[in-house]
Amino acid sequence: MKRRLASLDGQPLEGQRAFVRVDFNVPLQDGRVSDTTRIDAALPTVQWLRERGCRVILASHLGRPKGRPSHEFSLRPVVPVLESALGAPVMFIEDPLSDAAVRITKRLKRGEVALLENTRFHPGEETNDRALAEAFARLGDFYVNDAFGSAHRAHASTEGVAHLLKPAVAGLLMARELEFLHDALERPAPPFVAVLGGAKISGKIDVIETLLPKVDAILIGGAMACTFFAAMGLGVGKSLVEPDRVDMARDLLGRGEGKLCLPDRVTVADRLAADARIASVSRDGIAADVAVYDIAPEAAEAFVRRIVAAKTVVWNGPMGVFETPPFDAGTIAVARGLASATARGATTIVGGGDSAAALAAAGLTDRVSHVSTGGGASLELLEGKVLPGVAALDDA
Repeated sequence: MKRRLASLDGQPLEGQRAFVRVDFNVPLQDGRVSDTTRIDAALPTVQWLRERGCRVILASHLGRPKGRPSHEFSLRPVVPVLESALGAPVMFIEDPLSDAAVRITKRLKRGEVALLENTRFHPGEETNDRALAEAFARLGDFYVNDAFGSAHRAHASTEGVAHLLKPAVAGLLMARELEFLHDALERPAPPFVAVLGGAKISGKIDVIETLLPKVDAILIGGAMACTFFAAMGLGVGKSLVEPDRVDMARDLLGRGEGKLCLPDRVTVADRLAADARIASVSRDGIAADVAVYDIAPEAAEAFVRRIVAAKTVVWNGPMGVFETPPFDAGTIAVARGLASATARGATTIVGGGDSAAALAAAGLTDRVSHVSTGGGASLELLEGKVLPGVAALDDA
């Protein structure tokens, strides 16, 4: 258990500089932020600190500038979005390593906010350079990590600085992520069902290995199901298959003790297009001239029955090529199933960008227990891995 921001309540925080690692890796279009979801997610932590009179210094990366300044990856467009959300001016610090930056942070008034330029403009960020971590540490008096989406990276601003600024605590968003993705999965209420999809089994092997002893069932959809079909000796037509993972899939099926549930029927088509010739076929009836693009409605109904009967559900990965209707039907059905399970009292956790996007497209984001903001980080937690940005925080 890691120490959390709420543990600082009641302590003399007024006037203290809070160095807060946030995840403002947001999409930009024509120099403007086109999706504020990650900024919005950080606001509760920022407001909590402001209300207690802290000087708030925000640090984030954006994109992959490869260790050098780039106008394309500047965080400056985030400033007006933050100012609008906070209803207050935000200072932008272009050179966080300068002596001037230190002076600016110390001159901020209580409750004021500053945003640092992209941490990845410095080559030492991704190598977790000690000197860079020390430079960042000059800008704060204590450390808050609220960037769950970057917690699986041992970078100077996510791991290195946490050893230099104390206390080092989890922000409100980070704490919520850990509560659901770690704490809840360590003690899941049964029945515990995992729903895994996406294109490749290779990206989910460790997740399956970790979850198998804990779950009552793992429902498998997406193109990764086709690799399992191949392992069962079934024809898969022109479907996406990982030939080098067929033996591994066969081994998992043998060790799964009946927990691995594959769709009985799939939606196939002659091509990936909205006007393609589609059909629902048995998994042992996939013709040579078609490919699997979704689980069939009958399979989706069977999956939903398992989901609705569960008390804990984790979902990572779409059931088909949901970006191209009508091959989004299985994914939407699963999203609705999670919403129904939540309404019946289940804890439902959604991880991964595609699953979160599908949930949002169905208008169901607010009808599940938790949607993770970190794709790679959530996957690694499900794999049972230790996240460097979390491990570096103070123990509770």
